[in-house]
Amino acid sequence: MSEREIMKVQVHDGIVGLMYLVSVVLANQVGVNWIYIAVGVAALQIASPFTKFCPVYTLLNKFMPDTEPIQNGSR
Repeated sequence: MSEREIMKVQVHDGIVGLMYLVSVVLANQVGVNWIYIAVGVAALQIASPFTKFCPVYTLLNKFMPDTEPIQNGSR
């Protein structure tokens, strides 16, 4: 893996972690229904190895075209 591809994985992990954190904080401060964001993110993370689809990687693949696509259905 090149340095840019490692950076892509790190950005992905940061975005997903931030979504979990925001979901938990909003569920605690605003209303419990915000926890469904975390549930949705978890469901996508569980399904992505089987479906080869990840919305975050889809966006990162478009924003970083000089790197090898990750989770685009071909790997």
